[in-house]
Amino acid sequence: MKVVVIDDAGPMGVETAARVREHGHEAVLVSPSTGVNVVTAEGLPEALNGCSVVIDLSGPPSLKDGILTENGLLIDDDAVMKTLCRSTANLLSAEAVAGVKHHVSLSVVGVERLKRHGYFRALQAQETMIRQSQMPYSVIRATQLFESAGDIADAATEDWIIWVAAVQIQPVSCAEVATLLAHTAALRPLFGVREIAGPDQFRLDTFLRASLNAVGEHRRLFTDDRSPYFGARLRRDDLLPGTDAYIARTRYDDWLIDQLPIAEASCWWPDH
Repeated sequence: MKVVVIDDAGPMGVETAARVREHGHEAVLVSPSTGVNVVTAEGLPEALNGCSVVIDLSGPPSLKDGILTENGLLIDDDAVMKTLCRSTANLLSAEAVAGVKHHVSLSVVGVERLKRHGYFRALQAQETMIRQSQMPYSVIRATQLFESAGDIADAATEDWIIWVAAVQIQPVSCAEVATLLAHTAALRPLFGVREIAGPDQFRLDTFLRASLNAVGEHRRLFTDDRSPYFGARLRRDDLLPGTDAYIARTRYDDWLIDQLPIAEASCWWPDH
């Protein structure tokens, strides 16, 4: 079975393609750098030739969706909505022509609660388009990735100070999300949503502070409930998964220690 992974050649795309191959299937990772642009549809028909499953990783927000300024990440909500909807429409249309049997989309936990705010408006619109199409589909909503802490901190930095809301999160590793995506692609479509989260809850500022300490960052970090998260105002539990979410095994402290030199591994956690 041929599985096409749509990504910008980042770590999630590489991990997902590798996990698909571990299932014994052919995985083709496509991106603008390989001549495939889902926004313009350039290269899509050729990329999807003979494809059975598409895994689209374009959903979760990133620094590329706005402009970093001294006041943090500035996102044009309408522009993001237009781009994400156009790329999703192009992809679904090309899939129908190519005879694709299963569309797997990566989204973010909290979409249903934040669907009117910031980047989450675009994610909600994307999920609606997928659900209303004729394409068999599965939507995987993930919590914040361990690997995304740096980007979240950068997006929230104003004048070298990080401002985040005092909200709870349950972050998960990129590798475990990739594993679930590949597993989902190998099975029958869900025609619905499945969530994945890590095993431990943290406050967002605690999560970011641990990451900053681990890499020797010196930016100050403060909480303010008015601080937006990729354009959305958050309540305490908006980013937490539901009770039926798949809970991954990898703990953040174990994962982070594995990223550190041995000499630093005992002092990464902010409470030490």
